[in-house]
Amino acid sequence: MEEKLKLYLRSLISNEGSDLHIKAGSNVRVRIHGILKILGKEVLNAEDVVTLAKDITTEEQYEKLVEKGSLDFSYVLGNDSRFRVNIFQQMDGLSAVFRIIPTDIPSIKDLNLPEVIGDFADISRGLVLVTGVTGSGKSTTLASILSKINNTHHKHIITLEDPIEFVHKDIKCLINQRSMGSDFKSFDDALPAALREDPDVILVGEMRDTDSVDLALHAANTGHLVFSTLHTLDAKETINRIVGMFPKEEQDRIRTSLSSVLAGVVSQRLIKRRDGGRVAATEIMVQTARVKELIAENRDFEIIDAIEEGKDIYRSQSFDQHLLELTDKRIISKEVALSNATRPSDLKLKLDGVGRGGAKTKFDDAYADELDAFDFKEE
Repeated sequence: MEEKLKLYLRSLISNEGSDLHIKAGSNVRVRIHGILKILGKEVLNAEDVVTLAKDITTEEQYEKLVEKGSLDFSYVLGNDSRFRVNIFQQMDGLSAVFRIIPTDIPSIKDLNLPEVIGDFADISRGLVLVTGVTGSGKSTTLASILSKINNTHHKHIITLEDPIEFVHKDIKCLINQRSMGSDFKSFDDALPAALREDPDVILVGEMRDTDSVDLALHAANTGHLVFSTLHTLDAKETINRIVGMFPKEEQDRIRTSLSSVLAGVVSQRLIKRRDGGRVAATEIMVQTARVKELIAENRDFEIIDAIEEGKDIYRSQSFDQHLLELTDKRIISKEVALSNATRPSDLKLKLDGVGRGGAKTKFDDAYADELDAFDFKEE
């Protein structure tokens, strides 16, 4: 079965897909540019998928899968392809999802991300969070930031991951990557240990509970640069989620700590491009005196305004500001922008030229497509 898996994965790669889905009793599927498509006509039965699971896991891993009902690990195909794998039990048997991980770590420029995200690689201490739904590219963005640190600074980086995705080679930095299960048993054990290992930068794969949040805040408070992820939509929800993890009697303490160490939040969504494929729309909150005050005083509802007002000075931006920019550059359509907006009515006014600095010439999308067909040359 593993040889058959390799054929599926090679097909995924050649079609520039992101995920391979295998489910007992169903067709194999691949996700290409965000759309799930059937790959071939073969239907794998429950025994086939069990055999596949045994072929690609160790005996200990398979026992864990049987005991807990799911398993995360990495799979390597040849010398050039790596995949993040989750196998899980469902009503018809086992299912598996293989997410491709590029072996070449893309730069922030390669990902077409705002340059200000690279600034987080140059700070010496604080907590930086990258957030978004599953599949929004959080791991890739974090890898690009770590790669910049690795290429520009002499530091010791420790990563605590579940599992290891992007593999970083030592360039200017010394990088120790640890995978849960094989290198450590839990984040609660590994993070305190990391603080005793002389790190400058710590990457925590995900802040999952109050213990991991407390430890991450402590690490940032004691002079380390800490990166982590959360499954939240934007900066406001991120702060609410972190504070809400704790009992009410502790929430003021967490707010005070968070306001002092939270250096930034990058939230991203992958949205449909006009020319096919997807592009990352990002909200970027940068720590400022006003943002610190808003967090400490439980005025999270004002954070989006602070982000938008800081665009020119601090290069922060809201989702709607980035959607407006992507629309003006004709990377996305007006409809896609409005369907992904935080404040659709406000964005629509700006798309129509209301409330924007400077005049804006409006074209409807059909007319703009016609203009694109001409080759304009200077006289």
